[in-house]
Amino acid sequence: MGRAMQACTMSLVTVIGWDGRPLTAAAVHALSTATLVVGGRRHLDAVAPLLATAVTTITLGNVGAGLAELTAHLAADGGPAVVLASGDPGFFGIVRALRRLRLDGELAPGGTNSPGDTNSLDIEVLPATSSVTLAFARAGLPWDDALVLSAHGRRLDRAVNACRAHPCVAVLTGPGGDPAMLGAALTALPRRMFVAEDLGMPTERTTWCTPQQAAARRDWRDPNVVIVVDTIVHDTDRTTPDRPTTHDHDPAGWIFPRWGSPPGWALPEAAFTHRDSMISKAEVRAVALAHLGPGPGDLIWDVGAGSGSVAVECARLGAGVIAVDHDTDACARTRANAHAHRVSLEVIRGAAPDVLTDLPTPDAVFVGGGGPDVVAACARRARRMVVVALAALDRVRPSWEALAGAGLDVAGTQLAASRLRPLPDGALRLAATNPVVLLWGEHTGNQHDPR
Repeated sequence: MGRAMQACTMSLVTVIGWDGRPLTAAAVHALSTATLVVGGRRHLDAVAPLLATAVTTITLGNVGAGLAELTAHLAADGGPAVVLASGDPGFFGIVRALRRLRLDGELAPGGTNSPGDTNSLDIEVLPATSSVTLAFARAGLPWDDALVLSAHGRRLDRAVNACRAHPCVAVLTGPGGDPAMLGAALTALPRRMFVAEDLGMPTERTTWCTPQQAAARRDWRDPNVVIVVDTIVHDTDRTTPDRPTTHDHDPAGWIFPRWGSPPGWALPEAAFTHRDSMISKAEVRAVALAHLGPGPGDLIWDVGAGSGSVAVECARLGAGVIAVDHDTDACARTRANAHAHRVSLEVIRGAAPDVLTDLPTPDAVFVGGGGPDVVAACARRARRMVVVALAALDRVRPSWEALAGAGLDVAGTQLAASRLRPLPDGALRLAATNPVVLLWGEHTGNQHDPR
């Protein structure tokens, strides 16, 4: 018992969030009695008058190194410590990293310490207003339907893909992913950006701009939050696709974050505008979607989109989508179907494979039209998966070889669904749909991609 109590005393850490406003009495007391204070340079400078003379400070440039010094200080019973952070440190902040630390130098199993672990840090969090809350307040926008994501230490393209699919996204930017880079990746889309820099600081600056304007600037200050808004989807119509509002006077819905899976997928063909039944049947789309695995942060290509049914289904599941077709009418139908289902996707008119060269790298590709050269080009670009739908048997072997030749593990199935139809006397018959062969090729190295 005594050892457990001693460990808890040694491991006391107060995490103070700061948004530029005066600190609470509890935060001031923690700072004045701390023997070690860890934080960014701007945070340490701001609280310097509150610190004891003999306090040790660590500038949190390299987070890993700073946390290692913090752990060593606590393990040596060096006294109470304070960690300074921006806004709410429990929201995409330092608390997650602190919860993984143990005084014995080992990482917590599973990434988080269990309650009562005597080797874990005893953490008290004193939050301030989060930077996301402040950014939306400065923009004068509601954000209970926004998607919030962090680009710190992550691929920027996943943030871009989320901005393709969702009408309102807040991006916590990071090194290698500033507003200029984000804007450059969004120039082809109807978007507006609100950039909030140095929130809560005397140097705070907020700016509404187009992606082109954001890309042209080189003086964005870090840290910043970027809000990306779809300029086509009106603010009052920012609802999850196919999800009606829960109450006439409650357009914001009832759950946060708002995005979730739609009420169904593999929709009937009647849900889409198409030409002469030239559309992937619902049963085929169900299996294709199972292998494509579209979700927020993904980018999906629908090559040979036709009616765009697969593209729309992927967008309804939260993925960013680029639909490609050489036919002008097919592109128009795809846009109309996207509008009807209230999803955002990009439609590119051009002949594959040449038109694919300058498109951003996809996570997965659905090939609904084109020969083996198109399949091969898609297989070379896809990070995770390529799914090919074939009605002509003579294209099966060349398409299989195109996938295998790009180093993908290939499998496939033939789908021949028969749907129940009533007869005049009330009996039921089976009405066969045209058989289709689905091939899929997977990069096995991404099979367990944590996204």
